[in-house]
Amino acid sequence: MESNFFGQDGFLWFVGVVEDRQDPQKLGRVRVRALGYHIEDKNILPTSDLPWASPLLPITSSGVSGIGQSPLGLVEGSWVVGFWRDGSASNEGVIMGSLAGRPVLTGAEAAADNNGVYGFRDPNGIYPRYKNESDVNRLARNDTTIPLVEFRKLLRYTVIPTANILAIPTADLSETIASEGDTWNQPENPYNATYPYNHTFESEGGHIREFDDTPDNKRILEYHVSGTEYEISNDGTRNTIIKGSDYKIVEQDDKIYIKGDSDITLGGRHKILINADGQTNNNYDIQVGPNANVNIQVDNGDVNITTLTGNMNMYAGENFNLAVGGTYTLAANKIVETSGTTTTRSAQGEYHTYGAPIDHN
Repeated sequence: MESNFFGQDGFLWFVGVVEDRQDPQKLGRVRVRALGYHIEDKNILPTSDLPWASPLLPITSSGVSGIGQSPLGLVEGSWVVGFWRDGSASNEGVIMGSLAGRPVLTGAEAAADNNGVYGFRDPNGIYPRYKNESDVNRLARNDTTIPLVEFRKLLRYTVIPTANILAIPTADLSETIASEGDTWNQPENPYNATYPYNHTFESEGGHIREFDDTPDNKRILEYHVSGTEYEISNDGTRNTIIKGSDYKIVEQDDKIYIKGDSDITLGGRHKILINADGQTNNNYDIQVGPNANVNIQVDNGDVNITTLTGNMNMYAGENFNLAVGGTYTLAANKIVETSGTTTTRSAQGEYHTYGAPIDHN
């Protein structure tokens, strides 16, 4: 029976280091210098003469039409294990996985030693980045030298003010405190990972995802190198920081239900456009439940309310009080006043009434 075909001609495997990932065909291939197969001296065997090796994807990725995970992730300096699918010809490598270790030299140091073997430069840096420490991500190990944790602590916003309604004048111009303002703080950084429970992904540029299963401190973090992030702490609290702008478009309905308090503090302007399409009965309704007030205060400016074509209707279930510190001016095409009981008007100075004619009946 013939046995000289793939799968029946022996299994030749290798261990090697990635030297190039700039695959011209963009298939995810890398050039690997395999120990024992390729000489270490780059003057004799330059990186450009090494064969391309293909990564082996997991069954959760199809390897077809971009469906599933992209076959990218290895960098120059990654140690890998693979096999030769062309057997002893040793030109068609398949990479089964990468090996984390504890480098004795950084990439910069290695590049200056041994003719540059195992020291590799990329636009995002030189690998390995660290020496004499585990290749497992520092966040996964809760390494005390992690600068990112301290940096994220500095991102915390504190003493953010809420609305402070100083005083509402009553009808006799006396002042009554309406609503005192307070402040709030962003939650403290909850990072406190324990090895080996923090499952971490970090990209070359510094983007990070953490799925931390540390007992009593389970977290999820998605962090952009700009500082934009969201984090879910152990109690389910979500903390979001957006260093740039935030845009949200909802094609259909948007529902929000808040059982507790809600505070919004704006440093700039705020505009709301309701019923932009001009449809019928798309009203803007505000309902305040029992035992609460609606307070509006402008610290230095005007309050302007306009209806261009409709009526303006106001109803007070009890008293209607209006206090004006300056001149009260009312201009109308026609004024109709009806009092169910007594009408009283008083003036500290002169009181003038003009009309042609004036009818007091």
